[in-house]
Amino acid sequence: MMRKHLVPLVAVMAAGLAALTACSSTPEAPAPAQASTPASSQAAAPADGAGAGDLSLLPGTAKSNNSAPGMGDWAVPNGGVATGETLQNAQKWVQLTASKAGDLDPVVVNGAGLTLYRFDNDSNNPPTSNCNGDCAATWPPVTVTPGGKIFIAGIKKSAVGTVRRADGTRQVTINGWPVYRFAKDTKRGDTLGQGVGGTWFGVTPTGGKAGVADGGQNTPDNGDATAPPATSAVFFDDANFSDNGASQGVAGKNECQNLARPGVASSVAAPGSLKIWTGPNCTGKSQVINGDVSNLATIGFDDAVASVRFS
Repeated sequence: MMRKHLVPLVAVMAAGLAALTACSSTPEAPAPAQASTPASSQAAAPADGAGAGDLSLLPGTAKSNNSAPGMGDWAVPNGGVATGETLQNAQKWVQLTASKAGDLDPVVVNGAGLTLYRFDNDSNNPPTSNCNGDCAATWPPVTVTPGGKIFIAGIKKSAVGTVRRADGTRQVTINGWPVYRFAKDTKRGDTLGQGVGGTWFGVTPTGGKAGVADGGQNTPDNGDATAPPATSAVFFDDANFSDNGASQGVAGKNECQNLARPGVASSVAAPGSLKIWTGPNCTGKSQVINGDVSNLATIGFDDAVASVRFS
């Protein structure tokens, strides 16, 4: 079996979209309710119905999709504040990755590995954000510009959408719940926002409350048994779709594809079902998976995948 390639850890610490000032988490008056529109792998109608443009959902992470530096979660390094053109760049793409942070497992993190949260005073039916003004300075909303991209790993495409905020921006939702960062979280693994005011909790890949009994609304790791066939996948050398190690992409339709680096993958992000094999040219032991698998060891395929079939 091949040993994993070691790559340097890339520091991708991203900063907040608002000043890191201490303030109350008490929300201002609710904005008018708006319907959340799921994004699409091709094009999504804008959440506000105002011709705001298309959103694209892509499997994997920003790094595995070769996103340009200075955009999205990488736009403002080292805790800076996004304004003007920098703010626009910061919203070019959003990354949503099912991962672990502190004692929260699973919880969704952004491209910099920072924990994302949900607010009990919001609503997911209809999706509504009630955190504005000073509240939004402490809890920066995760927003995306028209025509932007959302990279997903470990989260079902059907769970992701957007909602129009009071200031006109489009906030990302998971199962209808608007998602936020916490200004005091400054590095990977921080969960300082967990439980604040009894209303803020890390958000799970299904929109539930991370770290709360029966609050995760969790689904099996192997996804939806009725998932349509995938035509692409991203294999990560490390579990939990981590960008700390290398990754490799593969694509095709109704055919077997060999991985460029067989026997090194520990997780896979795929927008549908596919069959993985331990040998080249779709030989050896095989397993059908239905979407993302955050840890291939759970199905006995850690460091074992050599080829895949998209059908």
